[in-house]
Amino acid sequence: MDISVFREMVAKKPDGFLGRYGLGDKIMQGGENFEEAVEHLRVAVELDPVHVAAHFALGRALAALGRNEEAKPVLNAGIEAATSGRSNGGGDLVPEMRALIQKLG
Repeated sequence: MDISVFREMVAKKPDGFLGRYGLGDKIMQGGENFEEAVEHLRVAVELDPVHVAAHFALGRALAALGRNEEAKPVLNAGIEAATSGRSNGGGDLVPEMRALIQKLG
């Protein structure tokens, strides 16, 4: 979907997970406004605390901003959600999340 579709979704339903996650992820893919991506992804994680991909995207956005100490607990929470069985999937992201945590120091 185009980024404008996600912006429209957020405008219509600011507390909707799909719009927030989709918009934050699209912004991340564009590599431009990581602060805005963090804003949307943080809301997405609050709305669905066991969505592993949202944790990963938020962790990556924070890392891109050099906010490593904020990124690590977000990534760890995503790993915990995936490995505890509380999430519906996301286990495939665990190795990448662990690698990012190591890279962050």
